Amino acid sequence: MTHPATDGSAGPHGPAGPDGPACSDGPDGSVGTEVGTEGGAEGSEGQLAEQLLRLTRRVHRIQKRHLERHDLGITPAQSRLLRTLAHFGAPPRMADLAERLEVVPRAVTTLVDALELSGRVRRAPDPANRRVIRIELTEAGHHALRELHAARRSAAEEILAPLTEEQRVVLGGLLDTLVDGVAVRRC
Repeated sequence: MTHPATDGSAGPHGPAGPDGPACSDGPDGSVGTEVGTEGGAEGSEGQLAEQLLRLTRRVHRIQKRHLERHDLGITPAQSRLLRTLAHFGAPPRMADLAERLEVVPRAVTTLVDALELSGRVRRAPDPANRRVIRIELTEAGHHALRELHAARRSAAEEILAPLTEEQRVVLGGLLDTLVDGVAVRRC
């Protein structure tokens, strides 16, 4: 069984009719396979996986649009690095950032180079070992984080708008379970 889009929007590929199948977006934005049809995701697990992928793409599109509205000149990857950097208690090493972001160190170097060029981060020698370079947020970086927070909040409001408060609570619990990777037993 397939489900039409429930967000009330037509989406980039037109509306799913009341009896029509939901389509997935390909990595290049093209229309992919129909959910629940030959060649598409089959069974409830496949359908859930497809729905999660579609939701992830929708979240990314909306967040990107909100970032562009705030005109920060920051890519989603740079945004993620700034947020990650802010969660460290002390300025981290590049290797620490790469590990936390689950990317290769070269990817972090590229992101830090761009953010340093824009004045949002700076490289600073470690006081205990001057051969080690730490990455610090600048005042411009802190300002960008505040703007990013506002953009993410408005994107979340747009994404969650179709849900009632009760549905949001249920979704929050389900997302916690998925993020943590363990089922929570409730009596």
